[in-house]
Amino acid sequence: MNDIRVIKKYPNRRLYDTNVSRYITLEEVRQLVLSNVRFRVEDKRTKEDITRSILLQVISEQEEGGNPIFSSELLTHIIRFYGDPMQPSISRYLEMSLQLFLQQQTHFSEQLKELLGQAQQPVQRLKDLAERQVPIWRTVRKEFLKNLSRAKAVTVGREKGGTDFDAG
Repeated sequence: MNDIRVIKKYPNRRLYDTNVSRYITLEEVRQLVLSNVRFRVEDKRTKEDITRSILLQVISEQEEGGNPIFSSELLTHIIRFYGDPMQPSISRYLEMSLQLFLQQQTHFSEQLKELLGQAQQPVQRLKDLAERQVPIWRTVRKEFLKNLSRAKAVTVGREKGGTDFDAG
């Protein structure tokens, strides 16, 4: 059985999901992506694979929606790489960077789940963790204030005509 869902784009620009036998919207295509459903969009007349084009439309719709991922500066840089000899390298670099980011995000989520555990309430676990950190923060604050006092003494000593060695 073919596990790739086929969506056909008709000349009237509508998308037809052959799996559910109905027309779908770009938002529904986005939901397929979020649900990790494998699909292919093909032009009804030419049978050409136009999945990339539809995914770009989904991204464009999301970018217009208020909280974009791509800044104008980033898009400008990307546009400049089209036709550049480095274009294939940049494409691969961005793909690998995103894969690494996703792996790190998964790893962090797993560590957080492990830290929070299943036995206690997550809020209680975070509270316990914070309480264990208090002595460390007190030590850091104490050292910071001590160093700040020394720096102030050095500054005051300089203003009075002394040397840096007068404060120590």
